[in-house]
Amino acid sequence: MRTLKLTSDTKKNLLEDLLKRSPNNYTQYEESVNAIIEKVRAEKDAAVFSYTKQFDGADINASNIRVTEDEIKEAYTLVDDKLLQVMRKSLENIRVYHEKQKQYSWFDSRPDGVMLGQKVTALASAGVYVPGGKAAYPSSVLMNVIPAKVAGVEKIVMTTPCNKEGKVNPATLVAAMEAGVTEIYKVGGAQAIAALAFGTESIPKVDKIVGPGNIYVALAKKAVFGHVSIDSIAGPSEILVLADETSNPRYVAADLLSQAEHDELASAILITTSEELAKKVSEEADKFVAELSRKEIIEKSLENYGYILIADSLDEAIETANEIASEHLEILTANPFEVMMKIKNAGAIFVGEYASEPLGDYFAGPNHILPTNGTAKFFSPLGVDDFIKKSSIISYSREALEPVYKDIVQFATSEQLTAHANSIKVRFED
Repeated sequence: MRTLKLTSDTKKNLLEDLLKRSPNNYTQYEESVNAIIEKVRAEKDAAVFSYTKQFDGADINASNIRVTEDEIKEAYTLVDDKLLQVMRKSLENIRVYHEKQKQYSWFDSRPDGVMLGQKVTALASAGVYVPGGKAAYPSSVLMNVIPAKVAGVEKIVMTTPCNKEGKVNPATLVAAMEAGVTEIYKVGGAQAIAALAFGTESIPKVDKIVGPGNIYVALAKKAVFGHVSIDSIAGPSEILVLADETSNPRYVAADLLSQAEHDELASAILITTSEELAKKVSEEADKFVAELSRKEIIEKSLENYGYILIADSLDEAIETANEIASEHLEILTANPFEVMMKIKNAGAIFVGEYASEPLGDYFAGPNHILPTNGTAKFFSPLGVDDFIKKSSIISYSREALEPVYKDIVQFATSEQLTAHANSIKVRFED
């Protein structure tokens, strides 16, 4: 890994480098994505079947696009029982965590007849996109579906690519069933997003689309936003580790590589106050890379977006971490909770040397669908709030309105909205 002194110039260059990974910078693909969306919108199933044959090599039609009960039963026979038990433990942790996020309707009344409140309603339907390219991600199925279930979404539609034989990864199917997906369709890519956004003869339209995907999926979600809601436009994965001289270099190196193996655009950054630690982490990383199965992907990721930055002080390191606003932030310092209190921008914060990033990916309970590319400055992890909507409740008696109606008339008149003013005045005509 390249090691640099943390200066204002290296920070600026790093931030610019990381932003190159944003889906917003891949405009060259937008034309082809928009063409796919428009064709699916116009031709519906026919376009979905055609694109699935073109991109995935599978012969999908109206009779086999939906995953059947027999296919689900077969999937359960193919998934190791020990893995199934781990999934169920993970599912329970995720459910318990998200239960604490639930919001409830509330009403506040006064003696003069004013009642104000907020009505919380779950979305009627949600679409979950699950990638099926380089690897299967049953953990993402759980993370996307369980908050929707906790929120009370009744209809959860999942789409995921199939292989050339029309089969879906069995672990993905089992995770979907365990989490409570309503129906599953064998379609991926931008065509799946378009089908969920506008509906086809086979695939129902949904109110919101969530879930990660490649650049085509990300740009498709961006394009259909407004016709439906989306969670976010996700970029490549990233991890930032804050460490000092007390950190275990072997742990730090292992944690950095846990994200570098996702894909060639993944980012792994260490910011440390210790030159000695920086050197040891680089050495440990080289040892791990030599023996890990996704060696080529990790090497490309580290070559493109892997950094070790040496800061003059922990405060400077923290300030830089807040500017980067990483998806995953690990704190491996002498006083990690003290540092955590100074962190303002991060998708998920892992505190202490035994809270490594994969703990959050698979098991602890908090969601692993997180803001990327610096969007942790204004976005949050996926959660129950993403699957609800709120309505304001307003009720006034005549007794409550009479003392203030002239104020409202004056406000409306000042904006030259005389019909607004009249709507209030007519209630107090002699």
